[in-house]
Amino acid sequence: MAWDSASVTQWLLEMQSLEGFLQTLADAALKRTVVEGVGVTIERDHRPLTVVSAGPAAPPLDEKQYGQDDGPCLQAGRTGQEILVEDMLEESRWGEYPAFAAACGIRSSLSLPIADGTETVGALNLYAGPPNGFDPADLTLLRSLAAQATGAIVLAERLAQTREFAEQMRTAMQSRTVIDQALGMVMLQRRCSADVAFGILRSASQHRNIKLRDLCAQMITSLTGHPPVIPELPDRP
Repeated sequence: MAWDSASVTQWLLEMQSLEGFLQTLADAALKRTVVEGVGVTIERDHRPLTVVSAGPAAPPLDEKQYGQDDGPCLQAGRTGQEILVEDMLEESRWGEYPAFAAACGIRSSLSLPIADGTETVGALNLYAGPPNGFDPADLTLLRSLAAQATGAIVLAERLAQTREFAEQMRTAMQSRTVIDQALGMVMLQRRCSADVAFGILRSASQHRNIKLRDLCAQMITSLTGHPPVIPELPDRP
C-alpha cells in the first residue's frame, strides 16, 4: 500500500468516519513495518480507549496498561512525549506491564503522542516482537502517520464544534422569531415602540422566572389560540 501525503489525503477524503480513517492508518502501519500490532489509544476525561487496532498484539497490551492506569501508551498521550521501549526485559518502569508484554511475545514498543494540546489526547502504539524492533526508517514513517492521525482528530473536533455552533445559531434564530412575534403584539396592544415592548416582556420574564422565549410563546398561544409560527431553517447555509 502506498504511503505518502497524497495517498493519506485520499484516504481521509474517502472515509466516512474518523474511526475508518484511523483504522486505515493502523492497517498501513502494520503492513509497512515489522510489528506485531498497532493500536490507537484515545483518552478523554481520564478514560482511555483503544479506538482501532491492527494485528493481534495491541488489544491485550493496551488493556493491561489501562487496567493499571500506567504504561508507555498512556504516558505518551498524557505527556506528549515519544516513548520508545527497546527491550521489555530490561525495562523497570510501569510495574507489571513490561513482564506481561514480554510474556506475550513483545520485546519492544513505540508510543507516539497524537492530538496533543487538544481536548482529546492519545497515542499511536506499535508493538514489535524482537528487542530494538524499530529502525530509523520506521520511525520517520510512523511519526508522519502520527501527525496525520493528529490532523484528522483536530479536524473532527473542529467539525463537531462547527456543528454545535450552527445548532446554537439555529436555536437563537428561532427564538428571535418567537420574540419578534410577541413584540409585534405588545406594540400593537400598548401602542408603544419596540424598545418599550421589549422592556415589558423582559420584566415579565424576570418576574415569572421563565425564559423570554417561553414567555413569548405562551403569550402568543394565549392570544391567538395557536402556538407561534417558527419557520424551518435550512441545515446548511
